[in-house]
Amino acid sequence: MHRSTEEPTGATVPAGPRAHPYAGEPGPGQVPDPARVDPAVLAALLRRHGWHRRGGAPGRYSRWVPPGPAATGTSLLVPDTTAFPDSEDLLAEALTALARSAAPSARDILVALTVPSDEIRWWRHLPEETAGAADWTGTDQLRTAARQILLAGALAVRGRAGYHGARHSRKARAALDGTLVGPVSSGRGLTAFVPVAEGRPVAVQLYAALNATREAVDYQRATGGTEAFDAAVAAGVSRELTEAVVALVRGSEGARITLAWAPAAGTPEGCPARPEPVEFSPGDLPALRLAGVRYLQDEPAVPVRITGAVVRLRRSAPRGPGVVRLRVLAGAEVAHVRIELDEEAYRIAGHAHLVGLPLRVEGRLENRGGFRRLTGASQVAPVQVDEAERDRLMKSLQENVDFFEEACTGDEE
Repeated sequence: MHRSTEEPTGATVPAGPRAHPYAGEPGPGQVPDPARVDPAVLAALLRRHGWHRRGGAPGRYSRWVPPGPAATGTSLLVPDTTAFPDSEDLLAEALTALARSAAPSARDILVALTVPSDEIRWWRHLPEETAGAADWTGTDQLRTAARQILLAGALAVRGRAGYHGARHSRKARAALDGTLVGPVSSGRGLTAFVPVAEGRPVAVQLYAALNATREAVDYQRATGGTEAFDAAVAAGVSRELTEAVVALVRGSEGARITLAWAPAAGTPEGCPARPEPVEFSPGDLPALRLAGVRYLQDEPAVPVRITGAVVRLRRSAPRGPGVVRLRVLAGAEVAHVRIELDEEAYRIAGHAHLVGLPLRVEGRLENRGGFRRLTGASQVAPVQVDEAERDRLMKSLQENVDFFEEACTGDEE
């Protein structure tokens, strides 16, 4: 994830989607190639973002003006088809005018044309006393909550669970690498562009999960029971998602999440063409928090057989049991696990580390700490590999120094 366009140089940016490429004044090279732009897609995006059609020659071109004050002196001439000799010239002029437009939506339209993307929009209703300049804390809260919601959707694509913890986290984050994020609007609104090619499963999953969350909250508020959240897991609802929605709503008068499918790619199977916004209010927070607790308590431990490289050994005395940390190579969708071993197993782990061999161990991944702890360890043994494979593993550890540092400096539980 890259630096936000609204943060000063030198600030540390949390991991997340890439910054909006049209946040500043776009240069000529940033305008999409008119030869690759479908006029029908451009017209659909203009309509979606509130632009108004103001005349034109039916069957040849249409004239569009933006909503609000930006409409003054601004209009786009968009051909209806590419069948006429001047169609590409008209498109080029329209795209250039769009790049120079003061309308906030112009940048979003350019992004959607450059990379066909499903759009996910968040909007927080803030108290009137916060109107005016964007509140720094509220802006950061909106970005963080939006990132958590996207990650919850990506986790659900990898597998259904009431609580994911650290499982699948690396692959889920990788699934969001191509996502583009626009600037926060007045501290209240944010748009993410999820590329159809890599990210449509995430957008479709979020559509199902958010609506299932809304229905489960309604059921809890009407009946007092949280059992509807159990069935909602099949739709992708999880503790990660409920906590993200709580973070989005907290401190506001309510929040709205809207999905819009990329016109160039059409509507996903089983989804409505124009999904209704999903809204949450402060009154929903108790139900969401109860669901999060329920998911954390009910998610069972997972039996696993893990192969990993020993990256840390620790015990309080020269002899006796100790704790090791493995960087997981196979057997579980987590980056690292912490294991308490008896004296003999700890000695085996130490020898494996010294000679550069991975370790294989059986046990149960506990949900405490996010499925980073292995209990009931047994069958501890080094994995015999040939010299080339051993060199590859050692090189991998050296190249992934960030994982090594995380393992060596992370909090012990």
